[in-house]
Amino acid sequence: MVRGIRGATTVECNEAVEMLKETEKLLVEIIEKNRLKEDDIISIIFTVTNDLNAAFPAVAARNLGWTSIALMCTNEIDVPGSLKKCIRVLLHVNTDKKNDEIKHIYLNNAKVLRPDLKNE
Repeated sequence: MVRGIRGATTVECNEAVEMLKETEKLLVEIIEKNRLKEDDIISIIFTVTNDLNAAFPAVAARNLGWTSIALMCTNEIDVPGSLKKCIRVLLHVNTDKKNDEIKHIYLNNAKVLRPDLKNE
């Protein structure tokens, strides 16, 4: 079964080091909380808000050694009043888990996007 796992984080400033560090933290937590292996991941789509352009967040996945996973980066829609300096991810994974067993992860200021979720 293919499922989607969502997540997001924010950064304080538009700097490559911070963007990659926070993206890596997000990916690692998604993997740990969902008990995934690299081979479970089909692809990952990364989006960034228009105020972030210092790095491609997909580089964080490559830095984790994920060289055989399809990755893509794009811009998030610039909705007035939306959360700034935000990096979002959508992982497509092979899993036997049901939708309600998937752990979506929101870190830093991105927690406001999904107040219904608890990052256990």
